[in-house]
Amino acid sequence: MSDPHVEEPSPEVERPEGSAALPGARKTYSKLPTGPVSVEPVMTGPDADTGGISTEWEPSAGEPYAEDKTRLAPWALFAAIVALCTSMFVGWGIPVAIIAVIAAIMSIRRPVENRAVAIWALVLGIAATVFSAGWLIWAVTQFERLV
Repeated sequence: MSDPHVEEPSPEVERPEGSAALPGARKTYSKLPTGPVSVEPVMTGPDADTGGISTEWEPSAGEPYAEDKTRLAPWALFAAIVALCTSMFVGWGIPVAIIAVIAAIMSIRRPVENRAVAIWALVLGIAATVFSAGWLIWAVTQFERLV
């Protein structure tokens, strides 16, 4: 078998004298695989003449600003009250209690919600969860006695 002949790299891929080698690269192939990339943005389309600044998102002067009027905290409080009333008699109100707790946490995190209502919903939802869990634990212990 003959030894393969390896040619020397061309001058464009050789490392210039006195320059640092790239980490992890061979000594003879030290040039970056890509060329320089321009950092200036390329502007094409309808916004090219305005410099990329678009004013389409602004409401017009005669159009009123649409405020977010949806509220989650009252619904969370309503679900927590229903779950608490249900959990006083049976343990099957736990899904509603968990939904009330999740909705209360979501409404606490929203800046447009009434925090007092959301905190009440969270406290009542946790209480309903505890009462429902207590009923379910009691029911499991009673079921073991029947069997």
